[in-house]
Amino acid sequence: MKLNYQSICNNLLKELSPRSRDILEKRFGLKSGEKRTLESVGKEYGITRERVRQIEKEGLGRARKVAKVNCKTLFQYFKEEIQTLGSLEKEDSLISELGSSSKILGGKTDKGRNQILFLLALDTQFQKFKETEDFYSFWTIDLSSFALAKKISGDFIKTLNKRNQPLTSEQYIQDKNKNSRTKNLISKLFPKALFSYLEISKGILRNTEGKYGFPDWPEINPKGIKDKAYLALKKENKPLHFSKVAEIIEGPTHLQTVHNELIKDPRFVLVGRGIYGLQEWGYKSGTVQEVIFSILKEAHRPLTKPEIVNDVLKQRFVKKNTIILNLNNKKYFWRNSQGRYRPRLI
Repeated sequence: MKLNYQSICNNLLKELSPRSRDILEKRFGLKSGEKRTLESVGKEYGITRERVRQIEKEGLGRARKVAKVNCKTLFQYFKEEIQTLGSLEKEDSLISELGSSSKILGGKTDKGRNQILFLLALDTQFQKFKETEDFYSFWTIDLSSFALAKKISGDFIKTLNKRNQPLTSEQYIQDKNKNSRTKNLISKLFPKALFSYLEISKGILRNTEGKYGFPDWPEINPKGIKDKAYLALKKENKPLHFSKVAEIIEGPTHLQTVHNELIKDPRFVLVGRGIYGLQEWGYKSGTVQEVIFSILKEAHRPLTKPEIVNDVLKQRFVKKNTIILNLNNKKYFWRNSQGRYRPRLI
């Protein structure tokens, strides 16, 4: 359905007096694109803010009467678009959908945002909820949908806290379908509705891979090279040389910059020459000597040389001779008569 929202608004407002039309155009930014304040418009006309508000209210009333007759098809189209998304949609997403270049005449750059908001305000079936601390601004055609959205987003947040990892909508639905108490609730939702309900929540964010999580999770909202490097290692699921990490990271990156960030961040552990693993994989920071000392201390018993070498190779990408050389340091390690080693300092 191709629409020219500016033309639709012009036809509606031509029924009004010149002053009412001008005030509505200024207040909604229908011509200039900039919404004017009551005070600003009042100063221009030499009238009070309250008087501007009255004229605006009267003008909207007349415009609604005209729209009720002339915009039935348009409002039905708006309603159907919102219905397909669970009767509720985030304002920015709704404007993007209704104002996409494929659905508007007059050029790709004109999305008709202010015109769409003006038209939505002319039909009482479209209810706007303003932005709050927990939710973004959204529009709905069914007030009960917000109660459902709050319930779903709240349960999704609990699931994320329990799982402690990003989830796709499919994984969430599968998880909830195992629970008889939530199965009926979730079964009523289809992917678009679930997406719409989660989108209005400020506590949940969706990444480019379609996974949901908390906004401060690097997997969901990576910030800077450190988080991107972390995601690269998580994706490969194995230690990598910093040059390979830089290669995987999207966008222009400098090798030394990547290396410097890996050195500074405790999430990364140097496990070989230029090779980094993640601390969460069980890698411990420190030199080979420090790793040997830690292994012996945690063993609570003397270990043979093969046992030590095997355990160190799980932590470091080094040659066997390097481990043996460090193990021969008598200042830190003591060898008993059975050829087993233990740390000298405990």
